[in-house]
Amino acid sequence: MNPMKAIRIEKMTLNVGAGKDQAKLNKGVILIKHLTGIEPVKTATQKRIPSWGLRPGLPIGCKLTLRKDVDPLLKQLLGAKDNILKEDNFDECGNVSFGIHEYIDIPGVKYVPEIGVMGLQICITLQRPGYRVKKRVLKKGAISKTHRINKQDAIQFMKERFALKLEEEQ
Repeated sequence: MNPMKAIRIEKMTLNVGAGKDQAKLNKGVILIKHLTGIEPVKTATQKRIPSWGLRPGLPIGCKLTLRKDVDPLLKQLLGAKDNILKEDNFDECGNVSFGIHEYIDIPGVKYVPEIGVMGLQICITLQRPGYRVKKRVLKKGAISKTHRINKQDAIQFMKERFALKLEEEQ
């Protein structure tokens, strides 16, 4: 196989949305730190939406982006879904997103009373060697259609690397 066609994980983002509820936000920070050992970043609103009670700068969630050694944690997180995802979890650019309703479903993670029961979202961004040309500062370029990752490439990668199964549609 051509080494430039090899797919790899660029990053994995863990996200907890809390809305205006600051207590839930603090629990989300504790949850992500409990799973990874790394302090997450709080995300803030950019717009004012009076009907929702949101104003610019109000923290409404937390996230953590992991770029190295994501395989062990990803295997653990996929274990919460029994290594089964839907085809809808994959987008046309080859990214994978799924949610876990309760963190205690993750194998090897114990219940923490101060967190309670809550879930999180996981987003995995895939890339091939050469994707840097679309992000670099000098002489920025486009990725050709043949080099882009599509939905089927992402599904095949996840099946081979993580023994993922697709849920059958009824």
